[in-house]
Amino acid sequence: MKKILVLAGDYVEDYEIMVPFQMLQMLGYTVHAVCPGKKAGDVVRTAIHDFEGDQTYSEKRGHNFAINADFASIKVEDYAGLYVPGGRAPEYLRLNPRVLQIVREFHTAGKPIAAICHGPQILVSAGILRGHCCTAYPAVKPDVVDAGASWKDSNATLSDAVEDGNLVTAAAWPAHPALIAIFAKLLGAKISI
Repeated sequence: MKKILVLAGDYVEDYEIMVPFQMLQMLGYTVHAVCPGKKAGDVVRTAIHDFEGDQTYSEKRGHNFAINADFASIKVEDYAGLYVPGGRAPEYLRLNPRVLQIVREFHTAGKPIAAICHGPQILVSAGILRGHCCTAYPAVKPDVVDAGASWKDSNATLSDAVEDGNLVTAAAWPAHPALIAIFAKLLGAKISI
């Protein structure tokens, strides 16, 4: 299986969807980005989150990101792994029962799941974090801990990722190299140049 599923929604973080989408394609995967209520050819709007010295990230309008598969036709068995980007999308995507079912199916099958920034909110709502060690954007820490996970503070530089079983999590887009490297390892990707 050389396909990866990406869960997207309006105001997903721009870098957190575009950069991993391209990195996974570079590794030879077919990457399907889906969004509840949208079909291939539709777009989601993105937001750019930046760290400019304020108490939290700043937010600016990003790009339009093209959805390239239909959410309604997703079959977990067709995919090797799941990637969940952050931004504001996870806060409402986690209200969709099918989104949560998809996450649970990936987890039950032991397939690799990567989540970044606010993406772990979806993992919390799917009920798969109990007993795991993970990280997320610092404001998501109470949700992660309340879900029964151990928190690993990898947020000093925002560039580290946390691996635990089939899960890999990170705090923000500066962690893309670490997050995608671990995700690729969990997927069994072979890199040859």
